[in-house]
Amino acid sequence: MTATESSPLEAEPVTLETLAAPRSKFHLVTNPKELAVSIDHLASTPGPVAVDAERASGFKYSQRAYLVQLKTEHSDIFLIDPTTDSSLVDSHEFSQLREFLSDREWILHAATQDIPCLEELGLHPKAIFDTELAGRLTGQPRVGLGSLVESLLQIGLAKEHSAADWSTRPLPESWLNYAALDVELLHELRTSLQMLLEAQGKSEWANQEFENLLSFKPKPAKQDRWRGISGLSKVSDQLSLEVARQLWLAREELAIKLDVSPGRLIPDASILAVAIAKPRTRPELASLRSFNGRASRSYLDLWWDALQSALKATVLPPVRAERTEGIPNHRNWAAKYPEADRRLRHAKNALTQISEKANVPLENLLTPDFLRQICFAPPEPATLESVSQTLTGFGARRWQVDLTADAITDSIIRLDEPDQKPQSPQE
Repeated sequence: MTATESSPLEAEPVTLETLAAPRSKFHLVTNPKELAVSIDHLASTPGPVAVDAERASGFKYSQRAYLVQLKTEHSDIFLIDPTTDSSLVDSHEFSQLREFLSDREWILHAATQDIPCLEELGLHPKAIFDTELAGRLTGQPRVGLGSLVESLLQIGLAKEHSAADWSTRPLPESWLNYAALDVELLHELRTSLQMLLEAQGKSEWANQEFENLLSFKPKPAKQDRWRGISGLSKVSDQLSLEVARQLWLAREELAIKLDVSPGRLIPDASILAVAIAKPRTRPELASLRSFNGRASRSYLDLWWDALQSALKATVLPPVRAERTEGIPNHRNWAAKYPEADRRLRHAKNALTQISEKANVPLENLLTPDFLRQICFAPPEPATLESVSQTLTGFGARRWQVDLTADAITDSIIRLDEPDQKPQSPQE
């Protein structure tokens, strides 16, 4: 073999096409007249609609959509701005958009991220194909949009504005280009993933998952959300906790009023600093160097009033959160609920093997909370039928129940068996 010849065993490197701009034309839509033209164009082309939305997470308190991207397989791309013209969302044309989209399948990537803000605009699909979820079901190692497009379509996407403040107006051309790329290849990606699902015998699994997405609702907010303050574990006395709580509540109220992400007003670290220091005067609060953030001084009266309310409180929060409805944290089961812990360990080991065999992530094989719930409080008696019914009642899909119920039932009824541990030579 000469130096210029290559070994037949050496794999040819894959050359990626880099897509820095969409192949399709894209149009920014800001008023009812432009929206009417967009709907006519979209409605004249058949098939599913690629849908995406851009929010201003990390900048705004609300999770509203500041841009909605739409494309059918053979249409241009339309970037609909529902915020610049306040009359657009209430217009007849927007009602027509709602009607058009309600009669089409949507292709989304990570649908649960966008469904809430699209529902806020009154936009609902007839059916859904989620490319991220399909990627998970087909065992793709990375399921981000860029990663899937790269591995399945051999195309690299120029993606550099994912963390942008999409409430900015006017939107820079480069941002519009980025937003258009989000829907440009979703039809091709759907086709590729559908072929994989069929080849792996998982089409019905995907159909059940996509059907379930039509009724998706975000989890309700937890009680005592203020206990989610970063670093709150450093606070161990009730008065400090009350200071943190009052400051968090004041920040939350102001964030809602201004529609600003709470952490951009004052960070959690500032709340902790005040909770620990408990300054006794307004100047002392103002001079606290660790109390910072862009609203730390401009809204000093608000923070001072919150601090005073805490210092005068007669009822203080417990150091540990009171138990709410639901099962205890599974991390404490080994010490407090050993039987439930053994059931969970047995079941998790069994499901891990099923997950690997099916080439599906464990969290997609069965929602982890469903497994914890049934292991903590199994049905009595525990039979394949009762376990299947319980899982279905939690919300597990039929394919998930078919794959996991038998192993879970076995893990429950094996409770009386000793843990399987390697025997020592003496044994």
